[in-house]
Amino acid sequence: MQEPTGTLYVCATPIGNLEDITLRALRVLAEVHLIAAEDTRRTRKLLTHYDIHTPLISYHQHNTASRTLELLDKLKVGVDIALVSDAGTPGISDPGQEIIEKAIQEGIPVIPVPGPSAVITALTIAGYATDTFTFCGFVPRGRREKRRFLEDVGQWPHTTVLYEAPHRLLDTLRVLGETMPRRSLAVCRELTKVHEEVVRGLPQEVLVHFDHTSPRGECVLVLSQAAGQPQENDEVGSSMPLPEAVLQLMAEGVNKKSAIKQVAKERGIPRREVYKAVIDIPAVDFEGHLDS
Repeated sequence: MQEPTGTLYVCATPIGNLEDITLRALRVLAEVHLIAAEDTRRTRKLLTHYDIHTPLISYHQHNTASRTLELLDKLKVGVDIALVSDAGTPGISDPGQEIIEKAIQEGIPVIPVPGPSAVITALTIAGYATDTFTFCGFVPRGRREKRRFLEDVGQWPHTTVLYEAPHRLLDTLRVLGETMPRRSLAVCRELTKVHEEVVRGLPQEVLVHFDHTSPRGECVLVLSQAAGQPQENDEVGSSMPLPEAVLQLMAEGVNKKSAIKQVAKERGIPRREVYKAVIDIPAVDFEGHLDS
């Protein structure tokens, strides 16, 4: 007979407010033999708050390879393990997915213990359509990769959810303003915490807010569905002369190159056709200064 294995519990924990944890999650965390935590210091605070004394072991992006094998060995001999991330649901933009996949391949039971998720929390309060949405994790760091990534995202008609670090938020908002200036968004930060904040508006409007109020804490960006764009977008895309369409976008803070690309995309015509029509318009950067 095959020896019974342990069970891997994928356990969601609060994203901020410690009260946002289920009774089942508390029971599982107290009953398992071991808790694999992305940040043991942070998880220990949660366990201390609820008087739980289960041993902890670290499981993060820097030790995933070796620790995955170690945890699998423990599971195979009957050790029950709860997998937790820094906050929210494991496996969402954290290294938890690898141990989950390996456990499934080894025939080890994987049991979800659902609860908080920053993605779903932000999505439900952003005010945009939720019947269809895409989650893409963190925005790329490099400027070129970020622009290419957001240009692709701008092609999608449905609601999109992204993660961004606070020190990169302003640059991302600037690129959003250049690539999709009419796509409204909600920036949700410090969700469920004392300083929870949700800022809604067009990229340039949100940028102005965070230019005056430095963002802190990881942010969730929810981009509206394309259908939620202002109606004048249709006018720019159909009847307005090409030079006026480009100038309107430039007046909103879009640089000339991006404005040409957007107008061409909206009208379904080659970019060179738009470029020829506006070749005499001077290029202006995002600050409103003429390019040299």
